[in-house]
Parts: sequence; C-alpha cells; structure tokens
Amino acid sequence: MSIRIHTQELVKRYGKRTVVNHASVEVKQGEIVGLLGPNGAGKTTTFYMVVGLIKPDEGAVYLNDTDITKLAMYKRAQLGIGYLPQEASVFRKLSVEDNISA
Repeated sequence: MSIRIHTQELVKRYGKRTVVNHASVEVKQGEIVGLLGPNGAGKTTTFYMVVGLIKPDEGAVYLNDTDITKLAMYKRAQLGIGYLPQEASVFRKLSVEDNISA
C-alpha cells in the first residue's frame, strides 16, 4: 500500500495575523518535497501542523484517508510521522537523560 500525507486547507492565525492561509499539500511515498518561501511565509508553521506540534485553526491533516488532525504528536509518531529537530537537544541546559525524561 502506498502511503500519502496530505493537508486540506490548513489555516493558522496568531491574533489577527494569518500566518498560513488555506495551505493544501500532498506528499506521496518516496517523494521529497520542499516548502519554499521567504522568512515568515508559514513554511515552519505548516510543517509543525503536519507533525502535530501545533494545531491548525482550520483545515485537516490526513495520513492516507484517515484524519489525524486531532492526534497528538506521539500518536502520529506511532503511525510513522516523525520530526527530528535541527538542535542537538530540546532543552540546552539539560542532560540527554533529562531531555528524554522531560
């Protein structure tokens, strides 16, 4: 079975500012996709909504045909959607063990 992640009309607002405005993206198994745009265009925010770090104000995220919009990040990870941050640790002043425990 081919795996597909897609978003439908994602919207994210912070106060009166709309930072993602009806973004729809489709990524099929084996594809490599980049989100391009200037700083502040909503690329990171869109990615964070896909992996579950933040919730969209509108729209949905699907894995194949299953709506995963309301699933927590750890539940999405169990389905194979992961996020590896660029930073070496989440909390720089904590040890590796303490970061894992946090």
